[in-house]
Amino acid sequence: MIYILEDDSSIRELVVYTLCHMDIMAKGFEKPSEFWKAVQEEIPELVLLDIMLPEEDGISVLKKLRSDSDTTYVPVIMLTAKGGEYDKVLGLDSGADDYVTKPFGMMELVSRIKALLRRSRRMDSPKEVEKMLSAGDICVYLDRHKVKAQGEEVVLTLKEYELLIYLLENKGRVLNREQILNKIWDYEFDGESRTVDVHIRTLRSKLKEAGNIIETVRGVGYRIGED
Repeated sequence: MIYILEDDSSIRELVVYTLCHMDIMAKGFEKPSEFWKAVQEEIPELVLLDIMLPEEDGISVLKKLRSDSDTTYVPVIMLTAKGGEYDKVLGLDSGADDYVTKPFGMMELVSRIKALLRRSRRMDSPKEVEKMLSAGDICVYLDRHKVKAQGEEVVLTLKEYELLIYLLENKGRVLNREQILNKIWDYEFDGESRTVDVHIRTLRSKLKEAGNIIETVRGVGYRIGED
């Protein structure tokens, strides 16, 4: 089930109609109070979240989702105003997995939703049971989706988690921004390399001192050095 929290009824109804027509169950909500009531009854697989809302803004809603253990890992796509770079960066900094700029094409939105759902469901697959990745003071237990830094558990968003795994799987290798965008987001981002930089910054921040192992290779990209 996908939830869309959007106060513009024309956008909300079009998205819900399109998704349901493509056999993707969806529910729309005009106000955060309605959204929170629904979340208490059923945790969604993914949330489409507008920023400008009545009652409370989308960033506040996003932060609450990320702070609740029941919804921490729910993928979130922010719906931002055209040219609203500040909103995009703020959303990514607050834990959004992706963003779509209004006005958006429905096929692009559906593509991004499907990409995030595929990756989210893949993380729930039992194929990686007992597998662990590590570097420095960072350990990732893939079977439990658990990350520890210096012995303490760290809560990451889906994209932060996948980004860390990708860096660990390529330990010692420099990954440029284009490679990271294509791997983690599943599609071209048309030069939106800021997305990678913001996620790296928030990932390092959450990992604290252990995050220093993620190196910036100036003019190229990022890597985790060999132990």
